[in-house]
Amino acid sequence: MKVPKSELTDRMSRFVAQMDNASPDWEIALIFAKIHLYYFTGTMQDGMLVIPRNNDAVFWVRQSYERAREESLFPDIRKMNSFRDAAAVMGALPKTVYLETDFVSLALFQRLQKYSPFTDVKALDAQVAYVRSVKSAYELSLMEHAGAIHRHVLEDCVPGLLVEGIDEVSLANDLYSLMVREGHQGIIRFGMFNEMLLGQIGFGTSSITPTCVNTPGGIAGMHPAVPLMGCREKKLSSGDLVVIDIGCGYKGYQTDKTMTYMFGKSIPEDAIRVHQQCVMIQNDVAALLKPGAIPSEIYTTIMEEQSPEFLQNFMGFGSHQVKFLGHGIGLWIDEMPVIAKGFDEPLQEGMVFAIEPKKGIKDVGLVGIENTFVVTRQGGRSITGKSKGLVEVY
Repeated sequence: MKVPKSELTDRMSRFVAQMDNASPDWEIALIFAKIHLYYFTGTMQDGMLVIPRNNDAVFWVRQSYERAREESLFPDIRKMNSFRDAAAVMGALPKTVYLETDFVSLALFQRLQKYSPFTDVKALDAQVAYVRSVKSAYELSLMEHAGAIHRHVLEDCVPGLLVEGIDEVSLANDLYSLMVREGHQGIIRFGMFNEMLLGQIGFGTSSITPTCVNTPGGIAGMHPAVPLMGCREKKLSSGDLVVIDIGCGYKGYQTDKTMTYMFGKSIPEDAIRVHQQCVMIQNDVAALLKPGAIPSEIYTTIMEEQSPEFLQNFMGFGSHQVKFLGHGIGLWIDEMPVIAKGFDEPLQEGMVFAIEPKKGIKDVGLVGIENTFVVTRQGGRSITGKSKGLVEVY
């Protein structure tokens, strides 16, 4: 269950090296976000990871110190009741402190400054994201395990769950139970909007209902207060397109996969042709996922190959269209880098991407596909299966 000490050592070394490269004058970095704490220490207990440039890192734990010691192989874990305890040992902080500006709340910032005053803050979010973007063999083994569960459930098992009259929420409940029995960790995590149980599940045009999430698809949800799971009133009937876009996690690491199913009878032929083109786009993007390739150039190359007609409602529907073809994935579903404009750093072997070309079609729903690929010298290697989707369930 424990993250190997060699993993923790390597991650810390790579982070320090990245800080040296990106911010040569840095003196100290403080980590608070739970996923980042887990990445660097092997436990998600509440606390503060202090990383001095010229000294060993210390993980100060508020709660639970005992559990952190039990779970983690991190070499220096110390107990604190408040920042006062850590400040008494650390002494004065440098004038400039590097923090996760995407995650540190104003209240947390003020509590920290109360006991450890400093005058300037700089962000370390990009440096952490860069280090996390390249997966080790250990991390890839966990993602491959998640991908095997994902493939089996969506390609082999879901057709047996689709029955006339079932509603979206009931299907989501059945699917969630099956996923957990098969080994899914029971939750998927996002950097931008926290956590959910599975993802987006919809029948027909439910799958293109606008949503707050930056994704090509949509979801009706149970209620404005709970825009998740699905709609209780939406029942499955013959001729419906079923769209399942969900994550699967194993020991923290996740894969992302979308499968589509034609229930009762086929969807229109023009919609099938659009779906087939999306599958071709996925395969074309995957072939370009090699070390040294530039994400922004992959995006531009693929988009310029598509006709203006096809690009209407591509990667969404109506005004709800996203401007990417895929995203990094790991401890979060939505990691860096992204296959989109503005991402100009070369790919590295061991990066992992969810590639998801999709298109909304009026009166039908969302066609397309998504799988998770590892960057290799031969191109992207799928770890979530090779089904082309649009599985017939008659």
